[in-house]
Amino acid sequence: MSDAVDALVAGREHELVAFRRRLHARPELSYQEHATTQALVERLQVAGLTPRILEIGTGLVCDVPGNAPGPLVVLRADIDALAMPDGTDTDYRSRVTGVAHACGHDAHTAIVLGAGLVLRALTEVDRVPGTVRLVFEPAEEANPGGAIAVVNEGWITGAAYVLGLHCDPKIDVGQVGLRVGRLTAASDSVEIALRGPGGHTARPHLTVDLIDVMARLVQAFPGEVASRIGSSDDVVIVFGAAHAGDASNVIPATATLRCSVRCADRGAWDRAEAAVRDAVPAILEGSGADFDIRYMRGAPPVVNDASAIALLDEAARSVVGDRGVLEAPESMGADTFAWYGDVAPSAYARLGTHSGDRPRRDLHASTFDIDERAIGIGVRLLTLAALRGLEDHPSR
Repeated sequence: MSDAVDALVAGREHELVAFRRRLHARPELSYQEHATTQALVERLQVAGLTPRILEIGTGLVCDVPGNAPGPLVVLRADIDALAMPDGTDTDYRSRVTGVAHACGHDAHTAIVLGAGLVLRALTEVDRVPGTVRLVFEPAEEANPGGAIAVVNEGWITGAAYVLGLHCDPKIDVGQVGLRVGRLTAASDSVEIALRGPGGHTARPHLTVDLIDVMARLVQAFPGEVASRIGSSDDVVIVFGAAHAGDASNVIPATATLRCSVRCADRGAWDRAEAAVRDAVPAILEGSGADFDIRYMRGAPPVVNDASAIALLDEAARSVVGDRGVLEAPESMGADTFAWYGDVAPSAYARLGTHSGDRPRRDLHASTFDIDERAIGIGVRLLTLAALRGLEDHPSR
C-alpha cells in the first residue's frame, strides 16, 4: 500500500503547499481561528466527508470511515498562530499585523488535511478497516489550550492511538525524530502584580521602591520556586516580561512580571503552583509591597507510548529510510498534545523542516519558515502510521 500512498500524496502536494501558504498569509490567534476552521470544513466537505466544528466555536474533527470493521486512530494538528510579527520575505508572509505562523501549525494543518484526503481516496480503491479521525485543535498556544475541549467532548475516547507531529527546524528535511517516553516538559504561566504607594526617586526611603522589589523578585524567584518543588535539575523558570513606570524620576505604584514555569517531571508540575504561591510572599516579606498572583496551568509533559512510536518508526523508515530516522532529544518546550496521552496511547514525532540553503531558525523566531518538501513527507508518515495502527490493533 506504500506505493499507492506515495502516488496519492504526489498528486496532492501542490494543493497542500498552496493550502499551507493560504493559512500562513492569514494567521489567526488562539480561539479566533474562524477562517481557518471554515477553510478546512469546506475542503473536507468537497471530499465527501462530514466535519464537525467543536462546541467552543473554532477547531474541528472529521472522521474518515474505512470500508471494513476496525479500530479508531486519531491524527491531530494544531491550527492557531502566534501574537508576533512575521519577519519573512515571501509572497505568502502574514498579511495580519502582529500575527504569524512562526511555529509551523499551518504546516501541521496541511499535513493532517492531506492525510485525510489520501485516506479517503484509499477507501475507494483498497481495503481500509476502522476509522481515522482528524482532529484540528484550536488554541494550542493558549493555557490550558484547545485540547481540553477535544478531550472533554469525547473525541479521543476509545481511540487505539493518537498520532501527531511537529515541525523541527533543527532537523533537516528528509529526517524524522522519534523518542519513546518523555519528549517535552510541562509549562505554566505566572503573572505577578506588585503594588506600592509610589513616590519621588529623590526620596525612595519614604515609599516602596517597586523597581528594586521587582529586581529582587526576578533574581530570587527561580531558585526559591525550584527548591520548593524539590526537583531543581528538571525545572526551568524564566521571566519573559517585566513592566513598571514610565519616567526616570518617578517611583511607580504598580509593576507586573510574567514568567513561565517549566517542569520535566509530572510530579514536579503538580507541585509547581503551590511552590509559586509560597515563594512569592517569602521573597517579598518586609518589602512593603502588596501583590497578586495569577497562575495559569498549561499542559503536562508529552510522554510517547512505545507501541504508538513503533507505528511512526515503521512508517518513517518506509518514507525516509533507516538513516533518516533520528532519536529526538528531550525538550523543555511544551505542547497540548500531552493531554491526549491521558486518554489513549499517543506518540508525537519531530518532522525535519530545515533546508540546507537557509540559516537554522528556532521555533517562534519571526523569520521561521519551512522547507515545504516536509509537507509531503509528513502526509506519508501519518498516513502509513495510521494504516498500520488500523491493521494491527483489534477493534474496540
